[in-house]
Amino acid sequence: MLRLTWVQPEDLIGHELRQASQDGREPKAIAAHWRAAGGPEAPLTAGASPTPASRYLRRLAEDLLDELADLPSALTDDEPTDLEGIKSACANWPLPAGSRAAATPQHLEAAWLGRAVGCLLGKPVEKLPLEAIRQLAGATGNWPLTTYFTARGVPEDLLTAHPWNRRSATTSLAENIDGMPEDDDLNYPLLNLLVLQRHGSTFTTTDVARTWLDELPAGRTFTAERIAYRNLLTGLEPPHTARHRNPFREWIGALIRADVHGWTNPGDPAAAAERAHRDATLTHTANGVYAAMFAAATLAAAATGEHDIHACLRTGLTVVPPRSRLARAVRDAVRLAGEHDDFDKVVDELHAAHSPTYHWVHAVPNTALIAAALTHANGDFPGSICRAVSGGWDTDSNGATAGSVAGLLAGHPAALPDRWTAPLKNRLATSIGDFDGIGFDALAHLTHRETHRP
Repeated sequence: MLRLTWVQPEDLIGHELRQASQDGREPKAIAAHWRAAGGPEAPLTAGASPTPASRYLRRLAEDLLDELADLPSALTDDEPTDLEGIKSACANWPLPAGSRAAATPQHLEAAWLGRAVGCLLGKPVEKLPLEAIRQLAGATGNWPLTTYFTARGVPEDLLTAHPWNRRSATTSLAENIDGMPEDDDLNYPLLNLLVLQRHGSTFTTTDVARTWLDELPAGRTFTAERIAYRNLLTGLEPPHTARHRNPFREWIGALIRADVHGWTNPGDPAAAAERAHRDATLTHTANGVYAAMFAAATLAAAATGEHDIHACLRTGLTVVPPRSRLARAVRDAVRLAGEHDDFDKVVDELHAAHSPTYHWVHAVPNTALIAAALTHANGDFPGSICRAVSGGWDTDSNGATAGSVAGLLAGHPAALPDRWTAPLKNRLATSIGDFDGIGFDALAHLTHRETHRP
């Protein structure tokens, strides 16, 4: 029987109960109702529970999801989603740029390559717990991480206890890499490149939705993006697509779509953040949106040739409401990264602070980890991607964003070590548009054109 992931009401309700607790609502009575009826907990790693629920439980889950949506939140004032509300909360919102700095095609190629390399490094260990990542890497002498993961030399009992990500191992372990395989962390930047090509810098959230329906296969979407896609097909319009029965609206999906908005607005973090907001609100709210805006503004600062990662991250925080959970988490992560020489200690403290509360794909812990990795590595490319992936949680997405920022800071593809980039063979696999097989140099030139279009 087909068990479609990330959309079954009985699988969504557990995630929504957790989300409600995090965003200032009081779901205890609804949670008690669900559990008294025999409702299951949310799947821990998979997008669907192993067996279908009864018709009664499914209908109950639908009703309770709607009840949860109507609960008031105590965090509304501190965590707005509308752009004007966000700007009002940000006392240091960046001023619009009078003139844009020039991001060269070489800068952009390094950013695309950095995103791909970081993603590829994290792919085999996505969904694995932190201790498993440390054991698998340590078994081959690759801890702290310095290169791609390999299965060669890993004891069989360890591989049995902690199997690689089944979809990724065949294309992303060191012995198997042959070009950059398809991944949503690269698909979404491609989609946003199409959005800019077709609609220019004044694109709307609806334009993003139309581009998805035209170009993005539904099976290539996950979590909040799959829910929003489904909502579009049922006739809902943005921004309601982000809220309707969507417990993943503060997860990491909008963050992984933000890079192109930063790359194409060098020196203009305000414009980058505003474009990221238009994109993100198709699928996300509050902290899920802030994560995308933070990444876009950080990248816009880095795209000017600025080599101070700490200044770039501070710029990123200027577009995030300072009393939000994401802002507090990022500030704490940067502080921890400055206090400890051993990054493992930083990671352990981050996990102690966030893992009991947040799902491993939530934007709050993952954005904090990315900021900590970039800070601790001082923006160095290998150091940034290795730290981001070694911290666990959403490993491929964290490696991708850290790699994008650090690649942009490096400024030229030749500045990225060949041992990281050569296995990609300047070739990207994708199901988006006509991009399958495209080179990162070609993508850089296409992206560069969009920095000069109105």
